[in-house]
Amino acid sequence: MECQANRAPALLKRCTGCDERLPLGEFYRHPAALDGHAGKCKSCTRAAVRANYSKHREQYREYERARFQEPERRAYANAQSAKYCRENPGKSRARWAVNNAIRDGRLFRRPCEVCGASAAEAHHDDYAKPLDVRWLCKKHHHEHHSRERALAPANDNRSDSPWRSPSRSSYCRTVGARP
Repeated sequence: MECQANRAPALLKRCTGCDERLPLGEFYRHPAALDGHAGKCKSCTRAAVRANYSKHREQYREYERARFQEPERRAYANAQSAKYCRENPGKSRARWAVNNAIRDGRLFRRPCEVCGASAAEAHHDDYAKPLDVRWLCKKHHHEHHSRERALAPANDNRSDSPWRSPSRSSYCRTVGARP
């Protein structure tokens, strides 16, 4: 058994952002730095990136728009979308049913049922009932799924839903499928 006194002390580094001494694990790796870690801690780096993005938001949006027009990026995005559709046919079918019902005037968007925000998303408690949705804003929708994931057993894949059966997976389009 190793004695506590023989252990090497944790290496500390002073952050150039918040001026605190923190363990090296709190810094991103940076091969050009002498010690192999960035000068700012992870928290300060994230704050700086957020501030820079906010300051130059339109520039970044335009850059991403132009980047998405590249054929190989579009092909990759379409392939990922088709893969998601194949792996989650019930979710995809339910999402398409809601979008079609909204388009056709059979279903109307409602405000968030928690906070009343007008920009709400459709949430399916059961994908077998595609038009039975709850309207939640992005924040509350994310919180709802976070709580669900925390409570759900690890092996729950909702395989009891009839929309997940292999015979129905042919409904998914394989080229240019929407998520």
